[in-house]
Amino acid sequence: MQRRTPVNTGAVAAAVVLMLTGCGGSGETPDSPTLDIATMTLPQSLDPAEAMGSALPHFQAVYDTLVKRAPDGTYAPMLATEWSYDDTLTELSLTLRDDVSFDDGTPFDGEAVKANLERFRDAGGGQAQTMADLEEVEVVDDTHVVLHLGQPNPAMLYYLSDAAGLMANPASLDGDTLATAPDGTGPYELDAGRTAVGTTWVYTRADDYWGEDLPYDEVSISVFDNETAIVNGLRTGQVNAALIQTVDQQEVAESEPDVVTTPQHIDYQGLILFDRDGAMVPALGEPEVRQAINHAIDRETMLEQLRGGQGEVTSQVFGTESDAYVPELDAYYEYDPDRARELLAEAGYPDGFEMTLPRMQAISSDAMATSIQSDLEDVGIDLTWDDLDQANALSSIFTDQGYPGMVMNNAQPAEEWVTTVELVLPGTFNLFGSTDDTVQETVEELRTAPEGEGVEAAQELNRHLVEQAWFVPFYRMRYLHVSDGTVDIQPQSGMAVPSLYNYTPAE
Repeated sequence: MQRRTPVNTGAVAAAVVLMLTGCGGSGETPDSPTLDIATMTLPQSLDPAEAMGSALPHFQAVYDTLVKRAPDGTYAPMLATEWSYDDTLTELSLTLRDDVSFDDGTPFDGEAVKANLERFRDAGGGQAQTMADLEEVEVVDDTHVVLHLGQPNPAMLYYLSDAAGLMANPASLDGDTLATAPDGTGPYELDAGRTAVGTTWVYTRADDYWGEDLPYDEVSISVFDNETAIVNGLRTGQVNAALIQTVDQQEVAESEPDVVTTPQHIDYQGLILFDRDGAMVPALGEPEVRQAINHAIDRETMLEQLRGGQGEVTSQVFGTESDAYVPELDAYYEYDPDRARELLAEAGYPDGFEMTLPRMQAISSDAMATSIQSDLEDVGIDLTWDDLDQANALSSIFTDQGYPGMVMNNAQPAEEWVTTVELVLPGTFNLFGSTDDTVQETVEELRTAPEGEGVEAAQELNRHLVEQAWFVPFYRMRYLHVSDGTVDIQPQSGMAVPSLYNYTPAE
């Protein structure tokens, strides 16, 4: 049996912040050396220990990662030039560049890797749990380290290309100076004199950068509080590039003749059923009841009414780029109220049952809440919404474990192990520690499979989760990358936010 793990409230807070925000401020001419990005994500700090996915471009400007993740999700050398696992998949050996130094002359070497990775693991940031399997970083010499893992972790290269892989100057790791004065080896430096923290961050090209120069001499990232302002910024030349999530502003952007748009189906929206053992709501302990909830939801109508049809209905939490993805599972639960009532009766609940779920306005709009409530009521499930504000939502849901489920937006990364850790293993979003024999067996097969050989286990796990109705996904949302025509944007595999490396001047 897998042990129930305590909830990392820091990770929860960061995850909910990401649920509530999207990605995404002053442009010049098409050959401008400046890139102005608009965003609705506010980084709380530029300390890499606090880095999170939607704010990653802020960090990529000033820090390099050990591994670079290409737009298609493949891995390429960055500060690490080579890597390999031992036969047990618990030792990951990295070969490091020998020609990189921080601004003060401190060399980037094995000791820097050890200091950064072990600090990231222990600092309690929103992504600290990604290094939970890291027991020790062994420094073999200046250019070789070995990561000793407590158990195999198929997503370790993914994490080393993400927040955990950001490398800061070891001389700056003590104290809190990195929050506003980043100290890395990245392609840009923060222009503190022109940066207004909380509003606009300005980055200028770093002298003598060791790697390939990015195409812009200067990058600014500005925070907006609404997407209407972002689209207006595109019209007026204040903004070069952004990500638009709301349907109404997507329509406005697509109607503008000079705005170039690139769609991406990425995050899914749906209901996570925490209480799969029926501790709070006994009915939810029955698979037939969870299946009934899935059949009761009219996904097509929700998608049409809430997102103007812009998206793809689905019954699975694994994304299309993942090896776990099974196309036919998207339509596994057709809208069928009669079948839902039959399943409830089979489970011993012919008259339905009562259930209370938390609601945060920023995630569940009035229209969404009404739609879900109406669909469930139609089959006999009496749903009550408990309206929460952000101030008490985290403690009520995750610390107090006060609800049997919640509506959420979740990313669908290309790496299936990332989804498995975040949604399937006991932890933040499996807060009651649900498991069964099939989950344990397939997870262990997936964990220990050599690279490229875990597809069968991943798909078996996915099928089982869908059949057992652990989740009630509604649809994958269609996001829109937009530019003023001066910038080409490549979406990043498995992420809503493009990497900073994915912007180039338009031809």
